[in-house]
Amino acid sequence: MKKLFNATITSPLGPLLIVATAQQLLAVWMQDQKYFGHKIDLKSLSGQQNHLTDAASRWLQQYFAGQKPQVTALPLNPQGTAFQRQVWQAISQIPYGQVKTYQQLAEDLQRPHSARAIGQAVGHNPISIIIPCHRVVGSQGQLTGYAGGLSRKRWLLNHEQK
Repeated sequence: MKKLFNATITSPLGPLLIVATAQQLLAVWMQDQKYFGHKIDLKSLSGQQNHLTDAASRWLQQYFAGQKPQVTALPLNPQGTAFQRQVWQAISQIPYGQVKTYQQLAEDLQRPHSARAIGQAVGHNPISIIIPCHRVVGSQGQLTGYAGGLSRKRWLLNHEQK
């Protein structure tokens, strides 16, 4: 098993846990987030930071300061199925301040009848905020499920409109 580095930062949404290997960012979780620690053995965290946990911390600080940091600046490796990773890649393409519906994502992925499965993949995103699953909304633009809670989703979307 690879050594896992971690850092916890304070944010307007509460503490965020960042997890990385020596080469890739694996997770950013909010406190009490649904599926927290899913697919990663949290007992194996080293308690040490590295250049990637530091880079993710800087990225998140810039984001919360109202800047628009580039996702491509971080080597992401969310742990999931091939389908989930495909969905998370599509979510990463949603521009800052914009939203897409689950159905639009399904169509983008050429899976027009898979909106519900896409919703499940969105909900299991382990790299919150950086892979912006908060930008995915219901068919009429309504706020629907968010692993970090709807109040945090609302906050993030409002933050991006400033």
